[in-house]
Amino acid sequence: MIVMIGGIKGGTGKSTVATNLAAYLANQGADVLLLDVDPQASAYKWAMRRQEQHPDAPKVNTAQASGRVFDVVRDVAKRYEHIVIDSGGHASDAMKSAMLGAQKLYVPLRPSQADLETVGEMVGMIADVQALNAGLEAFSLISLASTNPSVFEAQEAREALREVPGLILSDSVIRDRKIYRDAFFEGVGVVEMTHNKATPEVQLLAQEIFNG
Repeated sequence: MIVMIGGIKGGTGKSTVATNLAAYLANQGADVLLLDVDPQASAYKWAMRRQEQHPDAPKVNTAQASGRVFDVVRDVAKRYEHIVIDSGGHASDAMKSAMLGAQKLYVPLRPSQADLETVGEMVGMIADVQALNAGLEAFSLISLASTNPSVFEAQEAREALREVPGLILSDSVIRDRKIYRDAFFEGVGVVEMTHNKATPEVQLLAQEIFNG
């Protein structure tokens, strides 16, 4: 499976989602490549911390690419069971090129008006790519949602996204939990940390993507 985590809005937790999916797959015994096509290289740096600080942890292979990366995606697809692509928060050539090689695209969005206002442009880009990559399935994913049960922003955003053509609404929600930031800093996934509420979120999302 080649899954891409991307979108044109920055600060939506794309690298957090990508690294946690990669860690989940590694812990399932899968041969996984985390491909970072974001110039900031946040996911790649996470993988480097993992290798340096946790040499005995399940292996997450990693690589970087830029520009027109379709050929890179096509090449590595022959060598790995799963590829998780982390893309930057802007409409770059690398993002569009990577989408041409992906099977599933997940677009993390915060439950905010600023994020929802970017959906139309993203849908247009997806439609352009699907004209060439008809097998690409595109999903919206609420990310960084409040953990406060009295805050209904995530529910309201999900209702708005449900009506967007060209984007399938993910059943999963990733909430704004400190443990995601701690895990990212330490080079691990939340599934590798004990007693936390984030692990079921990642497990449900991963099962949706890879078993759905």
